[in-house]
Amino acid sequence: MEAQVKASTRTPNVTVLTDSFSIPQLNRERRVWLYLPNDYATSQRRYPVLYLQDGQNMFDEATSFVGEWGVDETLSQLQQSGQDQGCIVVAVDNDGQRRLDEYSPWRNEKLGGGEGDAYVDFLVKTLKPYIDANYRTLPGREHTGIAGSSMGALISLYGGLKYQDVFSKVGLFSPAFWFAQQPLFAFVKAAKIRQSTRFYFVAGAQEGPTMVPLMAAMRDSLCQVGAAQKDISYQVRPDGKHSEWFWRREFSAAYQWLYAPKRQWWQPHRLFRTQK
Repeated sequence: MEAQVKASTRTPNVTVLTDSFSIPQLNRERRVWLYLPNDYATSQRRYPVLYLQDGQNMFDEATSFVGEWGVDETLSQLQQSGQDQGCIVVAVDNDGQRRLDEYSPWRNEKLGGGEGDAYVDFLVKTLKPYIDANYRTLPGREHTGIAGSSMGALISLYGGLKYQDVFSKVGLFSPAFWFAQQPLFAFVKAAKIRQSTRFYFVAGAQEGPTMVPLMAAMRDSLCQVGAAQKDISYQVRPDGKHSEWFWRREFSAAYQWLYAPKRQWWQPHRLFRTQK
């Protein structure tokens, strides 16, 4: 019996930039997706950019693992309703078998890893220059973010801290900090916060015994190395699971907080709040 082919759910705002974007740092190729704002073709405006991991899960049910995030529908609706001015999204597929290798700079003895540094270098030194050269971006760090879920969150945090001159917004959905706990926390301690950066944490209370404690510890570690309390949003959802449906639901709130104008940024009553 043949497997049923899922219908595509991506909107016209989304295209596949290429199925074979070169990653010279790793000597391999990858599919890269591009979302353009509703008015991109009819305006001369420049737009902020968000770089996402696990690209096959961001826009299209047909390519997703167990469901897509609906990033295109969410951003298009926010712009159409006047709640957002528009954002370019660049999403890079994971490699499947080598996902764990690429999404951690450090090796886990049982599971792999160790290629994350080269992967982040690709995002910053190869992919971003191409996007900035070919699309109307706002290339400065104040308009550039990086985000992901699980292992994609781990590598997003690493990239955001390694390249603080490039990224000012980091979205962390159910981060898999357990994968490289000791070297990651040591890296954060050494990296320090050199420039104002927003961090959005979100996870579910039902994601396992280490998820929330490690996320809280990372929030505290960032504060200890210079992150301002107003620059961190920390959310624990009682019903949250380690799943695409959960991250899809939470994406809009995360995006709006990370990309809000500075005058709307600080909501003191939400800082460090854990929902019960």
